[in-house]
Amino acid sequence: MKKENQSNGLIWAVVFAIGAIMLIWSMSTSRTGQVWVTPVEHAFTETGVDEDGNAQWASIDAADATVGDIEWTTYSVVPDSQLTPELMESGTVSLSWSRTIGLWLAAIFTLFILSFLVGDNPAYKFAEAMVVGTSAGYVMVIGLWDVFVPNLLGKLMPGLVQSFALPGIEGSHQEFWWLYFIPAILIVMLLFQLMPSGGWISRWPIAFFIGITAGYRMIGYVEADLVAQIKAGIEPLVAFNGDGGFALWPTVNAFLLTIATLAAMVYFFFSIEHKGLVGKTARVGIWFLMITFGASFGYTVMGRIALLAARLEFLFGKWLHFIPSHIDFSFAAHLDWIILLQLM
Repeated sequence: MKKENQSNGLIWAVVFAIGAIMLIWSMSTSRTGQVWVTPVEHAFTETGVDEDGNAQWASIDAADATVGDIEWTTYSVVPDSQLTPELMESGTVSLSWSRTIGLWLAAIFTLFILSFLVGDNPAYKFAEAMVVGTSAGYVMVIGLWDVFVPNLLGKLMPGLVQSFALPGIEGSHQEFWWLYFIPAILIVMLLFQLMPSGGWISRWPIAFFIGITAGYRMIGYVEADLVAQIKAGIEPLVAFNGDGGFALWPTVNAFLLTIATLAAMVYFFFSIEHKGLVGKTARVGIWFLMITFGASFGYTVMGRIALLAARLEFLFGKWLHFIPSHIDFSFAAHLDWIILLQLM
C-alpha cells in the first residue's frame, strides 16, 4: 500500500510538472492567462458649499486638475477582441500583474478542486483547506466590522468607535444604551468555552442564542410556508379576469393545486386502508409527490451543473482564451437546454 501511494504521488507530481511547463510556455508565447488593462483618470474639484456647509464637488478633466483637487486612477480590462499587437506596443495598455496572478490562482484552485474526480489527492486537500480557512477568516472579519463593532461597541462607546473606526456612526449615547451590556456579558460568557473548566458557563448564552433563533425562525417559517400554503390552497376554483371574463389557465391551476393537495393528504392518511377510491386517490398523490421531488432534484442538479459550466467557461475563456470574448457563448445556457431536451 505504501509503495502504491508513493507511485501515485510520483505520477501526480509528473502530471502537475508537465502541466505547469506547458502553461508557462503557452503564457510566454501567447496571451494565455494574461489580463491587460487600460488606465482611466478621474478628477474632481470643489465648487463650493451647500446650505448645510457640506463641500460640493464636480467632475473635471484629469489634465486640468490642480493641487487642491481629488485625483485617482481606475483600470478597465481590455477585451481580447480589442487587444491587438499595435495597441500593446503603443503603451496605452499595460499588463496587470495583480489581476493576472489572481486569475492564475483562481484557475489553479479550480483545477485542484476538480482533481478530486480522479481520487483524493494532496492538491485537493490543500485547496479544500485553503477555501475553508479563507472563508472562515472572511466571515470573521465581516462579522467583526459589520456586526460587532457598530452594533455593540458603537452603542456602548460611540465616541471612541467614531474616532478610531467608523466616523459615520452616531457619536453620542442613545436611549437605553445600557441594555447592550447584556449581549456583551453573554459574549464574555461564551468565551469560557475555550477554557478547560469553564465550559458550563458558555452553555447559558448558547441556550439563549439557540432559543431566540428557533423562535425567530419559527415565526418566519409559519408566515412564509404554512400560512402562505394554506392561503394558496383556499383560493377560488374559478378565476376571472379584471374585466369579469373567465380566466382559463388560472382556473386550471386552481383545480390542479386542489387535486394535488387533497391527493397528497390522502396518501399520508394511514387510518384507512388504501383500497378502492382511497387507494386510487393515494396513488394519484404518489404521482404528484414524485413529480414534485423529481422537479426539485432536477432543479438542484441543473444548479450544480450551471456552477460547473461557469467554471469551465472561466477556464476556457478568461484563462486559456480558447473562447474569444467577442463571442456571446454561455456553457450554462446551452447545457440547460441540453438537459431539458433529454428530460422531455
